[in-house]
Amino acid sequence: MFTAIARLASTHPRHILGVTVLFFVVAGALGGPVAGLLNSDNDSFSDTGASSARAIAQIEEASGQDAAPSVVVLVATGDTAAIAEATGILQDDPAVAQVVGGPGAGERFVSRDGGQTYFAATYRSGVDADHATERLRAELGRVDGVQVGGFGPAYQEVNDHVENDLVTAELIAFPLLFIVSLLVFRSAVAALLPLLVGGLTIVTSLLVLRGVNEVIDISVFALNLITGLGLGLAIDYSLFMVSRFREELERVGPGAEAVRRTVATAGRTVAFSAVTVAGAGLALLVFPLRFLYSMGIGVTIVALAAAAVSLLVLPALFAVLQHRVNALAPRRWREAQLADARAETKGFWFRLSHFVMRFPVGTALTGAAILLALGAPFLGVKFTGVDATVLPDGSPAKTVDSVLRSDFTGAESSPVIVAVTAPRSAEGAMTSYAHELSGLDGAAQVAPPQYVGDRTWQVDVVPSASTLDERTLDLVDDIRDVDGPGPALVGGASAEQVDQVASIAANIPLALLILVALTFTTLFLMTGSVVLPIKALLMNVLTISATFGVLVLIFQDGRFEGLLDFSSQGALESTQPVFLFAVVFGLSTDYAVFLLTRIKEARDAGAGEREAVALGLQRTGRIVTAAALLFAIALGAFATSQIIFIKELGVGTALAVLIDATIVRAMLVPSLMALLGRANWWAPGPLRRLHDRIGISESDPVDVAVH
Repeated sequence: MFTAIARLASTHPRHILGVTVLFFVVAGALGGPVAGLLNSDNDSFSDTGASSARAIAQIEEASGQDAAPSVVVLVATGDTAAIAEATGILQDDPAVAQVVGGPGAGERFVSRDGGQTYFAATYRSGVDADHATERLRAELGRVDGVQVGGFGPAYQEVNDHVENDLVTAELIAFPLLFIVSLLVFRSAVAALLPLLVGGLTIVTSLLVLRGVNEVIDISVFALNLITGLGLGLAIDYSLFMVSRFREELERVGPGAEAVRRTVATAGRTVAFSAVTVAGAGLALLVFPLRFLYSMGIGVTIVALAAAAVSLLVLPALFAVLQHRVNALAPRRWREAQLADARAETKGFWFRLSHFVMRFPVGTALTGAAILLALGAPFLGVKFTGVDATVLPDGSPAKTVDSVLRSDFTGAESSPVIVAVTAPRSAEGAMTSYAHELSGLDGAAQVAPPQYVGDRTWQVDVVPSASTLDERTLDLVDDIRDVDGPGPALVGGASAEQVDQVASIAANIPLALLILVALTFTTLFLMTGSVVLPIKALLMNVLTISATFGVLVLIFQDGRFEGLLDFSSQGALESTQPVFLFAVVFGLSTDYAVFLLTRIKEARDAGAGEREAVALGLQRTGRIVTAAALLFAIALGAFATSQIIFIKELGVGTALAVLIDATIVRAMLVPSLMALLGRANWWAPGPLRRLHDRIGISESDPVDVAVH
C-alpha cells in the first residue's frame, strides 16, 4: 500500500494536488455548515438510559409537559410594567405549558429583602425546546429590567460561548503555529505545510462529521476538539514526514526514491500512529453520554483524516517541491537543516541521552518522583457537572442562578424530581411518603405530591444546598433508599449527575481494556518487544496522573484564577478526566511510536544498545519536542475559553503533551532503556515468530545507514 501511494505521488503529483484543491472547496461548502446541524440539546452530559432519565420521561408522558421549568425570569418586585410584559410573553408562547411565580405566589418567589421576584416557565412535552428557548431569550431580552436564566438559557449560553471561543482560539493558534513552525522547520515553505495539512484535515473531518451526524446525534462540543486536535495531529504528522523527507534528500538526492523512502518509513509510522489515536477515540464510544461518545467519534475521524491527508497530499507536495521544501530560509537556517537531516552525533539530544544513560537509576527515580509528586493532588479530586456555574461571571444565566441561590429561600430551580407509579387513590400514602422525604438530611422542603395522570405522581424535593453540591447528591441516594407507595424513579439535574458518574465508572474498565490492548498491540507490531509496550503503558499512566494532579491544583483548588480568567467550581467536570485519559493515552503512545521505531531502526542497522537510544533520541528529540509545543499551542489555545470545562480540556491536553515530550522522553525513556539493555527487546518465542511474519518497522528495507 505504501509503495503504491509513493508511486502515485511521484508520477501524478499535480493531479493529486488539483483534486485536493477541488476537494477542499467541496468539503468546505458541505462540511462548513455542520455547526448548525449538531446536537445542542441539554442532555449531552446525561446518560439517557439511566433511571433519572426514565423518571423525567415518565412524568412528561403522563402530564404532557416537562417535569421542571426550563426558563426562569428575574425581575424587580416593584417593576409592574416589566412583570406584566414578561409574564405576557411567557404565557402567550405556544411552547409554554405553565408559568408560576411572582410576588403573589408565595415567599419562595420573593427575595429575602423583598426587592426581587421570579417566574418559572415549563414547556409542553415534545416541543423544540432549543428553538423555544432561543425565541424567549430574544423576546424577554428586549424587556428592560428583566434577566433571563434557568437551565435552558444557561445551556444555550454555554453553546454560544463555545462557538465564539472556537473562533478566538483559531485566531490565536494559527499565527502562533506559523511562527513556531518557522523556527522549527527553519524554512517558510516547510512551515506552511503543517498549516496546509491542518486546514485540509479540519475540513475533511467536518465533512465526515456531517455524514455521521445524519446517523448518530453528535454533540456540538465535538467541533472544538476537531479544530484543536486536527491542527495538532496534522502538525505532528507533517513534522515527522518533512523531517524524514529532508533526511532522504540528503541520502539519495531529489527524485522519486526520496519520496518512496519517506512514505515507506515515516508514512508507515504515521499510519499506525493514527490508528493508535483513533483507537483512543473508539475507547470513548463505550460511554453512553453524548458528550463522550461524540468526542470519541471526533477523535477517530480527525486522527484518520490527518493521516490520510499526510499520506496522500504531503508526498505529492514533496514530489513537486523536492529541495524547494527548504526554500525561503536564511543561510544559517539552511546549515542547521543539513545538520538535522544528517542526524549528527554531536547534537544536543544525542549528548543529553548519553548524560542520562550515565546515571540511569538516579535519572529514572528523579523523573518518576516528579511525575508522582505532580499527580498526588489527584488523590483528592472531586467531580461536578455542567450547570450555570461553568459560565463566566456576568453571563445573564449565571447572574440569575447566583441571585436565586444567594437572595431567595428555597428557590432552587432544579429540584430533585421523584416519579412514583401509583393510582390516583394513593393520595394518603403519597402524602406520608412526601412527609418521610422531608425528614431526610439535605431536604429543605418537599412540595405536595401532584397526580399528573396515567398512574404517575410527581414529588419535588427542594434541596437545601445547590444542585451539584455533595449534600444534594447524597440526598438523591437517600431518596432512592426510601420505599414509596409504588415503584419510584428519581430524576432532575442532581440525579442525572449521580447517574452520570455511575455510568462513567461502570464503563471505565472496558474503555481501559480497549486502550491497553490497542497500545500493546501497536507497540508490539512496531518493536517486536513485550517489554517496551509495558513500559510505555506505565509511562502513559505517569503522564496522565501528573496532568490530572496539576488540573486539580488549578481548577479544583482555584489557583491562577486571575491569570486563566475563571472561577473555580471546587471540582473537575466529571467527563473531562475520562476524555483526557483517552486522548492523552493515545497521544503519548503516538510519541512513543515515533521514538521507539527510530531507536529500533538504528539498532537494526548495527548500533549498540545505548548508541541506538542516543541516535533515536537525536533524530526525534527536537521534532517530538517541537511537535508537542505546536500541539500545546493548537489545543492550549482553548485555555482562553470562557467555559471552564473547555478551558480544562485545553490546559490538560497541553500540559500532558509537554510533560510527555520532556520528562518522559528526555529522562525516563533513555534511563530505562539503558537499565534494561537487551532485555528491552525481549519477547516469548511464539510472539517473536509472530512479529517476524507480521511486524512493521520504520526501517527502509533497501538501505538504512547509521550516522
